[in-house]
Amino acid sequence: MKVAVSSSGKDLDSQVDPRFGRCAYFIIVETEGMSFDAFDNENLALGGGAGIQSAQFVASKGAKAVITGNCGPNAVQTLSVSQVEVFVGHSGTVREVVEKYITGDIKSTSTPNVADHYGMGGGAGMGRGMGRGMGKGRGKGM
Repeated sequence: MKVAVSSSGKDLDSQVDPRFGRCAYFIIVETEGMSFDAFDNENLALGGGAGIQSAQFVASKGAKAVITGNCGPNAVQTLSVSQVEVFVGHSGTVREVVEKYITGDIKSTSTPNVADHYGMGGGAGMGRGMGRGMGKGRGKGM
């Protein structure tokens, strides 16, 4: 079975990247034999939608599971629709987390562990024109 891992490097001894949608690389590991392919994450610099695009990418590569540090709501939903299991909250090397997956030592989730726009810098999208409209509207059009 193919497992996608968000990675900071291009091999099995690279560290798991804590960001899913904006990770540096995706390593797709075949659990039988531990063969793998590394892919640059072309969604890294997207202004928005990186999680959705990354989820669609790993699903298109045939991954049946994703192991990462953090995964937001849009990515989790997209992976769920694609019937890809999500494993969040992981660190260590790609090899270590895949071995834990193989032995059943990690549990999947159906809920995100971070808010929308996590990993963009500036804290959950704040300060990037994505405020939540907390003003009182008392400018009176002036």
